[in-house]
Amino acid sequence: MTGTEMEMMETVADSAPDESRYDKLIKILEALLLASEMPLSIEQLHRLLAADLGVGKRDIREALDKLAVSLESRAAELQEVASGFRIQVRRDYAEWVSRLWQEKPPKLSRALLETLALVCYRQPITRGEIEEVRGVAMSPNIIRTLLERGWIREVGQKEVPGRPSLFGTTSQFLDDFNLATLDDLPSLPEIKDVAALDAALVKLGEIPAPTEVAEGEELGQESEAVAENAETSVEVVAEAQEAAEPAAPADESDQATVH
Repeated sequence: MTGTEMEMMETVADSAPDESRYDKLIKILEALLLASEMPLSIEQLHRLLAADLGVGKRDIREALDKLAVSLESRAAELQEVASGFRIQVRRDYAEWVSRLWQEKPPKLSRALLETLALVCYRQPITRGEIEEVRGVAMSPNIIRTLLERGWIREVGQKEVPGRPSLFGTTSQFLDDFNLATLDDLPSLPEIKDVAALDAALVKLGEIPAPTEVAEGEELGQESEAVAENAETSVEVVAEAQEAAEPAAPADESDQATVH
């Protein structure tokens, strides 16, 4: 064997992946993600591991891909969200896991979900613009609840008389709804009225099913409007979708423009 051939073989050997090294890295990543209360980004994982393991960000990304594959047949899954990666229970088993807690999570009112849908698809948006689409005055509790949950935040002020606050979604919203970016939101026709809001609530599959009114939430005149909307939601959604996309088949709705 010539010297050139030996050098080529050594080069190939050096470039081949070290399986035992990757196995260790995958197990360490799994342990970190299981122990962490928050999602961990590639940058955070790199800071934790680079010095001792000598791995780069590309190594970590490849190891995460392998970890995701190894979890495909398990009850847990690797999920990438806005803040990074986390290991979570698959939705198929959520009902069983929920039995660990006696306290049920507070139910979200339809009015709150409509407001959240508008912020998602029309951000940045003012409170007055939300009320204009919904056709009713909005309780201050709605915005306060969304702010307290960390799902929306003030992103500026609109340059009109009164300079009302503009609201947009947060990375916490993306994390809670298993979204990496806003581009992962279901595509919808432009939301112009309550009919399109119904379509938004249907397409936002991650959002819990809306209820009449959340317990203890005072919505004033919104209650009557919510009840009326609930009675006609199915018919209105069908009409809205047909009007928005008269020439497109139903399975191509994700090509509609989003605002």
